[in-house]
Amino acid sequence: MTRPPQTLYVTIRRDELRQLKDERDQLQQEVMRLRSHLQGQLNQPSGNQPALC
Repeated sequence: MTRPPQTLYVTIRRDELRQLKDERDQLQQEVMRLRSHLQGQLNQPSGNQPALC
């Protein structure tokens, strides 16, 4: 039997929230950088692609 979802309430300090937001921003920038790198790899002619490790 599946139970209905429950709401969990937590308390977080302002400095913890700021740190989490900063971490999220860094990860989003890293994702954009990797997407850009991947798109560049996909746009190269097939003969110039380096081997994947």
